[in-house]
Amino acid sequence: MYKKNITSIHLDVLKEIGNIGAAHAATALSTLLNKKIEMTVPKVEMVSFDDMMDLAGGAENVVAGIYLRIDGDVTGSMFFVLPVEQANHFIQSLVQDSTVDFQNGEVSELGASAMQELGNILSGSYLSALSDFTSLRIYPSVPALSVDMVGAIVSFGLVEVSHISDYVIVIDTAITEENTTNGGSVKGHFFLLPDPDSFEAIFTALGLQ
Repeated sequence: MYKKNITSIHLDVLKEIGNIGAAHAATALSTLLNKKIEMTVPKVEMVSFDDMMDLAGGAENVVAGIYLRIDGDVTGSMFFVLPVEQANHFIQSLVQDSTVDFQNGEVSELGASAMQELGNILSGSYLSALSDFTSLRIYPSVPALSVDMVGAIVSFGLVEVSHISDYVIVIDTAITEENTTNGGSVKGHFFLLPDPDSFEAIFTALGLQ
């Protein structure tokens, strides 16, 4: 119900905020990994719930997902979804353990904690940038990790908002390691589901309403 009110200007501002958050997250990850990490936000878009599932590879695609609630002046849900293969690669590098395998459930407590910390750094950096831009108080909850089908992971957040909103803000995220051996980036998606009143609060604070 809100898509018609959201213009390319709104999305451009959210992308700029995303890139600032990504820069902060890259700095934190570089320190954590002791290697240069670059992060960008190639695209921000507003999509339907069905399109959100498709972006993550379909409702039955198994992913590593981080879920958290947002409270304060802005309320809602946030997911960070990463393909299992890329989650394996990144966390293996982070904890120096080549046996980490989210697909088969072979994940140590250290590996699971590292994935949660990745989600914590990424979501915290983005929400901190959003808070700085809007001067709104935004408090993320402790992130919860789940490895499951996309549909199962996001269903909790959708249950809360689907009866009053039909759209999700998607923030693409590309993480690139220096001297990476696979020559590619880790590419995940943030799904930001503000509660309906929070759409208005965010854009009013940005002077875009």
